[in-house]
Amino acid sequence: MKKTISLIAVLLLLAMTVETAADNRRRTRPRAVPHAKRKVGNPNILVIDSGMNTRAMELYKGAVENAVSYAHMVNSYKRAWGDKVNVYCMVIPTAVALYCPDSLRYKTNDEQATLNALYGVLDPDVEGVRLLPVLQERKAENIYSRTDHHWAPLGAFYAAKEFAHRAKVDFKPLSAYDMKVVKNFVGTMYKFSGNVAVKNAPEDFVYYTPRDVSYRALFSEYIFNARKQVVGEREPVEGSFFRQYADGNGAAYCTFMGGDTKLTKVTTSTANGRKLMILKDSYGNALPGYLFSSFEEIYVVDYRYFRQHIVAYAQDHGITDVLFANNLIHASMKNTTDTYLKKQ
Repeated sequence: MKKTISLIAVLLLLAMTVETAADNRRRTRPRAVPHAKRKVGNPNILVIDSGMNTRAMELYKGAVENAVSYAHMVNSYKRAWGDKVNVYCMVIPTAVALYCPDSLRYKTNDEQATLNALYGVLDPDVEGVRLLPVLQERKAENIYSRTDHHWAPLGAFYAAKEFAHRAKVDFKPLSAYDMKVVKNFVGTMYKFSGNVAVKNAPEDFVYYTPRDVSYRALFSEYIFNARKQVVGEREPVEGSFFRQYADGNGAAYCTFMGGDTKLTKVTTSTANGRKLMILKDSYGNALPGYLFSSFEEIYVVDYRYFRQHIVAYAQDHGITDVLFANNLIHASMKNTTDTYLKKQ
């Protein structure tokens, strides 16, 4: 009997020791960040899994020196055009600058510091349009998509407003637009991340079309060869600037001009003699529709596909204002700057 009691006591003591050791391990183990999941194998995508509010973001891995080179490239365009053309540099921050949890910021480079360096080397006669402070004030609104790598049309509205202020042109409030909605939108980030939490958190894609201004859009489609290289462009055809997508369509960001692979010219009823050229990547697609009351003509040029020399094209078409509107990831790529310089 005594041996049985002693054996039980030993077993109880052993169990208490194991439990105490486990408690100590739990206390000393680094705490996991709740609801923060990153798909293994895709280190450039961060998914914050929070149910129906799940957000996926591209991590920013750009180099400051490349962003500074981009600013010098913009300066060189201004010198080429001289006083005849107003030049604006509006580098668009990505969602991670606004929505990355503080506990995970070590995974991404500092967009604020990079933007400060970029704007800091712009020539005085290049107008820098800083967006991060503007967007930070509005981050509680739906200014960036949760399921797509682009910003949302509302974010582009606030950016266009800031640009119009810098350009000293008229700008209509959001009440002057009709709101349209594509429901159950899941954008590119589900495919990019492969994370089902993104697929299970659809959102409304909300965009705005202008009232009380007439406009005509002409599109010159680029022609691609089998290697996806641009080899020409078709004759301009008239079409709709805004395209309506059905609910659930993941391509809803192509609402604007149908995408990137065309040269677009918009002629408006705004007779002020101001002609704007927007040099952009896909982020810039959401900007022109807010500027039909601000400029007489708007040329939308995607630097990746445009085959002509940009300086001469602007001179030939009487451009008065040029807006560089690239997102910071592209502005931090050496290839972006090299492409612009090649096509100068």
